[in-house]
Amino acid sequence: MAKPSDLFDRQYEWDDLERFVTSTSPGVRVGVLSGRRRVGKSYLLRRLVREFGGIYHMALEEEPGPALQRFADGLVAQRLHAGQVRFRDWNEAMRAALPPAGVGLAPLGDPAPGRAGAPLLVIDELPYLLAHPAGRELPSVLQSLVDESRSASGWPSYRVIVCGSALSIMSELRAGQRRREHVPSASPEAEIPEQLSGSRPLRGRAELDLMLRPFDFRTSAGLYGIADPTVAFALYAIVGGIPGYRDLLADASPQTMAELDDLLVSTVLNPSHALFGETAYLLREDPRITERALYYSVLAAIAGGATTPSKIAAVLGRAQRSLGHALDVLITAGFVCKDDDVLLQRRPTLTIADPIVRFHELVVNPRLVAFEERRAMQAWRAARETVRAQVFGPAFEEIAREWTLRYACEETLGGPVGEVGRTVVNDRAGRAQHELDVVALAAGGRRGGGAPVVRAIGEVKDSDRPRSGADLARLDRVRALLVARGVEAAGAKLLLFGRAGFDPELQAAADRRSEVELVDIHRLYTGR
Repeated sequence: MAKPSDLFDRQYEWDDLERFVTSTSPGVRVGVLSGRRRVGKSYLLRRLVREFGGIYHMALEEEPGPALQRFADGLVAQRLHAGQVRFRDWNEAMRAALPPAGVGLAPLGDPAPGRAGAPLLVIDELPYLLAHPAGRELPSVLQSLVDESRSASGWPSYRVIVCGSALSIMSELRAGQRRREHVPSASPEAEIPEQLSGSRPLRGRAELDLMLRPFDFRTSAGLYGIADPTVAFALYAIVGGIPGYRDLLADASPQTMAELDDLLVSTVLNPSHALFGETAYLLREDPRITERALYYSVLAAIAGGATTPSKIAAVLGRAQRSLGHALDVLITAGFVCKDDDVLLQRRPTLTIADPIVRFHELVVNPRLVAFEERRAMQAWRAARETVRAQVFGPAFEEIAREWTLRYACEETLGGPVGEVGRTVVNDRAGRAQHELDVVALAAGGRRGGGAPVVRAIGEVKDSDRPRSGADLARLDRVRALLVARGVEAAGAKLLLFGRAGFDPELQAAADRRSEVELVDIHRLYTGR
């Protein structure tokens, strides 16, 4: 069926959910949907229930008894009055919602008229239920129902989707094991209580495992209706591709940098606005984040350029081992990315995953008094250089890699590509290190997987000055160093990304050399 007209983008996600709901497989089938706060999970699931029928239940932060009763009331709302049905526990509640054939009435009802699909139950914000001992049996109950329905014939088809914003808990729910490969941690396994995750029972039972991610830079420009790529990029670098921010920004659609300044001063930089305290709001999603001062300090250190555990420890004046658990939590919760060198199995770097968190750490928090005293425009202007170097710079690198992976055509890159990342190249003769912002491996090549073919290498610069022939000469030098090191990069395309464009000398060189590609902000947003 067609995607709902009031659902922006999300075609692939809608197709996955529709396929899950309309599957003819018998029995209880469970799907897991996760994603950070405000990414549009609830909006998407409510439209799924609207189109296919079923029950949508939003869990709240409340005591176990009222939480169970609210579920009971929602389950029987079309047949009985609130409070007329009570369940002793979640086992009884779920068995009432998903009964075997011939046992009681299926409260989920039939699919919506004209829609083919199994009765659907959505439990949104599941981590709120798992926070109490009474709710921690829920994953085990679902496991039991899945197993029973698979082993018995004649069991009706049911579809259950559980959803949550606490990424660390939802990742445990899907994977069934801790993912400790990111950052070495001195903390024992028991520091994250297993009962919080509810992970072991659903391991292998979830048929759908869907992560709802933020929109990319091009889709975000369409969401806000911004025609000028420069304005679209600036907004994306600050708030990212979170669709929920569109409503919080009052459906604004800035078309000039002056309009964007006014928008930011009245919203993100306004103490009265919800986005002013967004970092704290997001951190509260993970129950493991209790010593918030430490986590704020770690985020500030990473945003400021401390990209390894040892550098973070030096900034904070703490032993590196004491930060292992905090870093592990921030990575699994989606606040921090661990980015490995695409050509080497070492030199991992830590970066802030969420643009608005990075913006708060670098721009808002250091000038908090000025913003709270309503000197927002003055403080915003004073932060211009910080924004250009530490907000726009990293964001421009990120969208350059994303463009290379998703939008650049094979002619531009010299063939199909697989992984895209970054690397550091040592120049012993020149006694220097060269950071390559973009390294595109040939399709099928993987980082750390032998000797991959390098399709393209690129250097990204967010500067007010056009890029010059010296930039191309440096990229030629880096490619030669890679070849001398034994990397298959002799035929690699050379990509130069520049937000301020390119000078005539470089433009002329690119016209003469077919392996050189110049990519400005307009090509990033509209070209291939």
